[in-house]
Amino acid sequence: MRDGGFLSGVPADHVLDRLAKAGGNEVESGKLTSPESSAALAVNCFGWFIPRPGLLPPFPNLRAAFPAERVDVEYQARFPWAGGRHPWLDAVVVTASHLIGVESKRFEPFRDKKSVSLSSAYDRPVWGDAMGPYETMRDRLRSGDITFKHLDAAQLVKHAFGLVTDARRQHKRPVLLYLFAEPAALAGKSIPAVTLSAHREEIARFAAAVEGAAVTFDAISYREWFAVFDGDARAHASRVIEAFAP
Repeated sequence: MRDGGFLSGVPADHVLDRLAKAGGNEVESGKLTSPESSAALAVNCFGWFIPRPGLLPPFPNLRAAFPAERVDVEYQARFPWAGGRHPWLDAVVVTASHLIGVESKRFEPFRDKKSVSLSSAYDRPVWGDAMGPYETMRDRLRSGDITFKHLDAAQLVKHAFGLVTDARRQHKRPVLLYLFAEPAALAGKSIPAVTLSAHREEIARFAAAVEGAAVTFDAISYREWFAVFDGDARAHASRVIEAFAP
């Protein structure tokens, strides 16, 4: 890995600029160079494709949407109002027909305690007629009728609301892609297979609940996606695996 935590071929200056604009303080805080950095995995994986979007391998369930015309990291999907906070996704893939927002996870499903913070702003009738499944998920999360231990479902709902708005502006079909690592260990302790399975079960439960909404939800692990890589992209995937063991 190059100095600064970037793999060969990743446009470091561009990525650093995107991280600075996102406001997550990943660089100055030193989090980007942490051995457990989730941001480092995402920006290195997708950053390599920024100058070569046509080489981005398709996500298997979205093959018909490809090839990619644009790839970038740290993408803000803005709500249909000016003030307040708007969600940032780890990456974006833009094709002729689709806007694919990528939420990448590495250790978070197995480390962080999930909380539900969905203000009344999310109740505004601005999402369109086909976002009912996400609105129902919003309400069930608030009430505690549905809970998740590993999946940050509230964050995914916010991302979906941002994506449906941005896709409408761009005349694209919105997709929220959940791309996850399955690390073998965290802080020196192995992650049991049953825990990895529980995470996958929660992903499936969320996917079933929001099926049919305007924002398509899809999920795949890094390793499953890397299996379809070939050529130069496959070599890049090998470097990502060596550096981050996703």
